[in-house]
Amino acid sequence: MAVNDTIADMLTRIRNASLARHQITKVPATRMTRSIATVLRAEGFIHEFEEVGEEGKRDLLISLKYKGKNRQPLINALKRVSKPGLRVYSNRSNLPRVLGGIGIAIISTSSGIMTDREARRHNVGGEVLCYVW
Repeated sequence: MAVNDTIADMLTRIRNASLARHQITKVPATRMTRSIATVLRAEGFIHEFEEVGEEGKRDLLISLKYKGKNRQPLINALKRVSKPGLRVYSNRSNLPRVLGGIGIAIISTSSGIMTDREARRHNVGGEVLCYVW
């Protein structure tokens, strides 16, 4: 089944897997999902990810992170902001802050996919893909 919005699909798969306390989840590999997974790993929301599968049909195996002996998911929420039907852009002066800096906003800029903090540091704006906290 072809998915129109690969980012929303990825976020939903991660959200469902963490609510079910799964260790890993599988997401179709695209350049965009790879970049988002890299940002999530750099920010400490996921352990690791690796690419598996044969040429043409590749998947990302994302290893999720939990804390404490009750295995509380590190990712409390993933919220898609810019959708195919309604794109949301933000210039460098009004990049969103998620929960006063506790969470991150993932932004697609001309310099690549990065967090709202990095975008402020690089002084660039872009499309607000999602919020993670």
